Amino acid sequence: MNKSIAQTNLSGLFVTGTDTGVGKTIVAAAIAASLRAEGLNVGVWKPVQSGEKIGSGLTDAERLLHLAGIEDRPEVVAPFTFEAPVTPMLAAKQSGVTLTLSELITAGEPLIDRYQALIVEGAGGVAVPLTEDAFVADFIYQLRLPALIVARSGLGTINHTLLTASYLKQFGVRIIGVIMNDIDNAEKISDPSIANNAELIERYSGLKVLGRLPHLPNEVDSETLIPIFRKRIDLAPIREALAVQTMGG
Repeated sequence: MNKSIAQTNLSGLFVTGTDTGVGKTIVAAAIAASLRAEGLNVGVWKPVQSGEKIGSGLTDAERLLHLAGIEDRPEVVAPFTFEAPVTPMLAAKQSGVTLTLSELITAGEPLIDRYQALIVEGAGGVAVPLTEDAFVADFIYQLRLPALIVARSGLGTINHTLLTASYLKQFGVRIIGVIMNDIDNAEKISDPSIANNAELIERYSGLKVLGRLPHLPNEVDSETLIPIFRKRIDLAPIREALAVQTMGG
């Protein structure tokens, strides 16, 4: 994969997941909202998204802005939006667009210039094709950002999380931890694996599980999200990672 693009001056955190639909958007927004509530000039960035049309209120960019309590234009937060519900590379191709990593990075420069740090949400998992010759993991590498893995709480998450971590490590991406997410409200009642999954992920991956986010109602907003997130998730490693970057370390 292409590893020749020059470094950016971006500080922040890349929120990726073990799969699509694991809750990356709500975690990314909760991180941004929590840090903004502490007085940090943190923004959100969804470099490319597919599956919905901006204006529907259903795109990840619109949900990010709403949940983070940020007043910004969704087309700036998500410079590349495609309606087709397929991987971004194919969605772009169907729209007559050929994506490159350099174009994705260039499109994010207004946000990079405006905010002290960005919480960047990926598309699907780390091996999702973004361009003809690059995956999400390549993009994280090019941005030189640490990654946070969002994983389901239930059965199957150990395999998916360990594979995701292993793949990122092959690219030399630093992983600051894992956040477990109760996607299905009924899952936590019927799935006995949940009680031990975090411990096993820590044991076999060497990564820290920063906490487990409970299933949240659809009508949640930044005001209700922040206290829940602060109670359930250890934000210290995230603050530390951002502090090192913004201080030039």
